[in-house]
Amino acid sequence: MVEMFFLTRQRDVHQQEPYSIMLLSGPPSCGKTSLLFQFAINSASECSSSNRKVVFICNRRRLETKPPYLSQGIDPSSDIFQRIKMKYVDDDDGIKKYFAAFHLNDTCPAAIIVDDFGYFFNERSCQERYSNPRGRDLAMVRTLALCHNAIIRANKKGPCKLVLSDTHHGESPRLLFIYKRWIPTIFTVKGDGVGSFLLKYNNYSGNGSSKSTGIAKYSIAFQYLFLEAIIEDGDEQ
Repeated sequence: MVEMFFLTRQRDVHQQEPYSIMLLSGPPSCGKTSLLFQFAINSASECSSSNRKVVFICNRRRLETKPPYLSQGIDPSSDIFQRIKMKYVDDDDGIKKYFAAFHLNDTCPAAIIVDDFGYFFNERSCQERYSNPRGRDLAMVRTLALCHNAIIRANKKGPCKLVLSDTHHGESPRLLFIYKRWIPTIFTVKGDGVGSFLLKYNNYSGNGSSKSTGIAKYSIAFQYLFLEAIIEDGDEQ
């Protein structure tokens, strides 16, 4: 499943991606936005109908400051970018408004991507809103529930995927206990110590345990996203 974030041969995406809601979490400056954008390109390429779009939700200022790197071989002038709709929001209210009105869409997007989901939840404003020191956690839980319900309803009409990214420090996402309540499929990124990164896929079962089924080794070089190898689970050095 890690291949979905890279430029690879055409594949049966619906057969290899059983879950409609996924999280990509990694440390700062590991190329998460680039991975998400490649996922958007792949999803747009695999749409059977030109009417179905991919929606990329992000903060405009942050995206323009650190734009994503494309995989080598992607033509920046390709028509496929016409199928990717950029939606700029400034805070969690923008995300909630989008998903609250999601059911009004005549045609659901093939995929919705939210870049750096946790960034949109300002700790102080969330604490004031809920009059609770854990207001940010409460706001994230409510928004995740809204997103989850919207995607579940959308999938009754046709396949629609949601991919969120978040930034974590250390070995694993700090808010993993929140995310895995709503998201069974979590991809984590860590550095390999020599300039490359390892993207690992974990599937969280109902009892909270995780199962890993693959690792992608990649790097950002010469302003390109470069897939170095796919490592089978258990072969990581």
